[in-house]
Amino acid sequence: MRGRQTDPDFVQFESIEMGYRAAFVLLENYRKRYNCLTLRKIIFRWAPPKENNSYVYLYHVCLWSGMENPDHVLEDDEMPRLVAAMHRQENGCKANMQQVKAGYEMFQMMK
Repeated sequence: MRGRQTDPDFVQFESIEMGYRAAFVLLENYRKRYNCLTLRKIIFRWAPPKENNSYVYLYHVCLWSGMENPDHVLEDDEMPRLVAAMHRQENGCKANMQQVKAGYEMFQMMK
């Protein structure tokens, strides 16, 4: 986390790679604590239907990640593609995969 926070609604990080690392930590918690093992379960927890159009979010994440089946159990090596697709949905632009992978490597080192 960055020392000085200038946005009261969102946590800010020292680098985008650290932000991606935090996303991987959060998604790992979803998997372990809440049994969110599929794209559908992860997206519906991240962007719940009462606050979002979760079906559209899920459709875009499936499309942009290349993972067509929203109900298959995710493998660890698919997580960077998932986070990159979520970045695109949240920010309206493609993620830099080198930065996503760097965040994933940082996450893997802390496991």
